[in-house]
Amino acid sequence: MNSWTRRKPIAPAGERHPDALPPTLSWPHLVALGVGAIVGTGILTLIGVGADRAGPAVLLSFAIAGAVCACAALAYAELAAMMPAAGSAYSYSYAVLGETIAWVVGWSLILEYSLVVSTVAVGWSGYASPLLAGIGFPAALTQGPELGGIINLPAVFIIAVVTGLLLLGTRESARVNTVLVLVKIATLSLFVAYALPHFDAANLHPFMPYGFAASDGGDGVHRGVMAAAAIIFFAFYGFDAISTAAEETKRPERDLAIGIIGSMVACTLIYLLVAAAAVGAVSFSRFADSPEPLALILRSLNQAGVARIVATAAVIALPTVLLAFLYGQSRIFLAMARDGFLPQGLARISRRGTPTRITLVTAVLVAILAGLLPIGKIAALANAGTLIAFIAVGLCLLILRRRSPELPRPFRVPAATLVGLGAIGGCLYLFLSLPTQTLIWCLIWNAIGVAIYALYGRRKSILGQTPLPVERD
Repeated sequence: MNSWTRRKPIAPAGERHPDALPPTLSWPHLVALGVGAIVGTGILTLIGVGADRAGPAVLLSFAIAGAVCACAALAYAELAAMMPAAGSAYSYSYAVLGETIAWVVGWSLILEYSLVVSTVAVGWSGYASPLLAGIGFPAALTQGPELGGIINLPAVFIIAVVTGLLLLGTRESARVNTVLVLVKIATLSLFVAYALPHFDAANLHPFMPYGFAASDGGDGVHRGVMAAAAIIFFAFYGFDAISTAAEETKRPERDLAIGIIGSMVACTLIYLLVAAAAVGAVSFSRFADSPEPLALILRSLNQAGVARIVATAAVIALPTVLLAFLYGQSRIFLAMARDGFLPQGLARISRRGTPTRITLVTAVLVAILAGLLPIGKIAALANAGTLIAFIAVGLCLLILRRRSPELPRPFRVPAATLVGLGAIGGCLYLFLSLPTQTLIWCLIWNAIGVAIYALYGRRKSILGQTPLPVERD
């Protein structure tokens, strides 16, 4: 048996892992988990970055990024309903593309989730630090060493709070997340209600000042509709965290598809409404590249009170993103530990039905990143890791349709070939639109991952040590 290409058999429908997590979630929890992961700093800050890269055509950038993510979301929905396992794209790749590719995908997901959680925690610290400074909290304890501080304690603190919530139980944390998500949606609706009446079509001209394709703007910044879409893509992903909840879903054959597709549709509509209200209310040059574009727009419209509410919402928004991604990463680690790629002792489940050990290990890892490392310089790598996972999921969809058409599919993607090719082609185009430095760092990260697999993972793989049936072409 070739250890590099061996595949994990797809479990029959309804079969659960012997140590499966208890099913406590239904589709409203999953939609809230997805919206909580997707709607965060992305829409609160990236509308300004996108406008700087594409001008009013940032509306088109949002639509393109949303369409690509929609294709990936549909592929996820079919595969998650077929294989309701905790490992998301990693588990699908193990069953369809082979062990080596699965490891690369899992390694990419580690990159995505770790950097998102760490970056968002640092972002939350940026909002909390001024409040702490007012009570005399040392500035050196609110910044990492790269900014002249000692450690970013607020970032570590918020990771600890979210971890504690997850350890209380999946159902409890899902309820808190749902409440916070409703607060976020209400806040963005407030922005649209105040900004949209000031819509002026003159603010949309010229609509595409930097062209469509990504190109160097002369100041070292990539501009164009696709350059903006490659960055705005960050504001859409997060729905993949829903697929990591498959094992804890009461009716995965139905609820996973509703959760994944429902959260994507809701967030795409929210984003397009917010983006249209933003670029129509004032000239894009006034808020381009602003760290708080929505609040700035409201102040320009003499709505300082509403601007303060929207700015405060950023503090509320960020913990839901942390919860969704920290939850997702712990479940991916759980799947990898069960397969032998991480110490199996980490996969033990507590009496409350939560993977306590793996959750704590995950929290410590991201807390170290958030507290000490220069996150800002490598955060773009999260996009690269996500795109690799999405490409793999698109491939899994197409290959399984041809290899195993007889397998039961509780949710079938319509026009599967177009959807799969859309996910692969769109994500590949966005991947190549990323800055060259990001692509180089991604290559280095995956080279390290392949080396670890060759030296350690291949020998530790449970599939290689047991007489389980292995699928072959």
